[in-house]
Formats: sequence, structure tokens, C-alpha cells
Amino acid sequence: MLIGVVVVVGLLVTRLSSKGPDLPQMITLPDGSTATAFTQGDTWYAIVTSENQILIYNRTDGEMRQTIEIK
Repeated sequence: MLIGVVVVVGLLVTRLSSKGPDLPQMITLPDGSTATAFTQGDTWYAIVTSENQILIYNRTDGEMRQTIEIK
């Protein structure tokens, strides 16, 4: 039982100490936009702005793919 507790604690420590997602170095938003949230997929990342827009960027070159208006 003691070995089981040590294993669980070890797994929790290694999982919680990971560095997190790989974020882009520089994000250029349109003038006047303020980021409120960030999410990412394998080939893209998205930023939600305070102007009720979702901006989707290409992960490899940082080029904007799509803008979605939130109504």
C-alpha cells in the first residue's frame, strides 16, 4: 500500500510540474483588439478578443486564417 501511495504521488508531481502548452512567441492582433482568451490545436491557435471576435491563426507562420464574429 505504501508503494502505491508513493507511485501516485510521484505521478502527480511529474504531471503537475510539466511546462504546459507551447505558446507562440509573438502574437500580432488587429489595432484596438485586446485578447481575453487563448486556445490551440495541432495546426492553429485562436484568440478571443474583447470585441467579440475569435481570431484563428496558422501555427507555422502566424498568418491569420479566419475571423469569426460572436453575436
